[in-house]
Amino acid sequence: MPGTPFAVVHLDVPPVASGLAVGSLVAGITSILVSILVICVGAIGGGANGAWAAGAFAALGGLTGVGAVVAGLLGLRQIRRPAPPPAVRFTGRGLAIAGISCGGTGLLLCLIGVGLAVLLALA
Repeated sequence: MPGTPFAVVHLDVPPVASGLAVGSLVAGITSILVSILVICVGAIGGGANGAWAAGAFAALGGLTGVGAVVAGLLGLRQIRRPAPPPAVRFTGRGLAIAGISCGGTGLLLCLIGVGLAVLLALA
């Protein structure tokens, strides 16, 4: 092909959604759903048993929330990285940002749920 270095043809590779961004969004939504469960168990399950159950679910919600934030940040880094023409380009910046925000919201809701469970257990 004339006009290219060494007459080599570069095939156009279509952009691909980043797997890290998609995983971040899935983990963030899971974190929010688990944190709602933490709030329900903490508010309904009376006494110390409700606080223990809420704490157990909060550990799961916290881990998925942290995973969503980390995967989202790595996905943004992967998307921003420049790629030469024959390499695969990644898209999904909005997915990564949504995953980061959902993960952070899930973490915050888990903390609120555990705080509520402890307050109700002490009362």
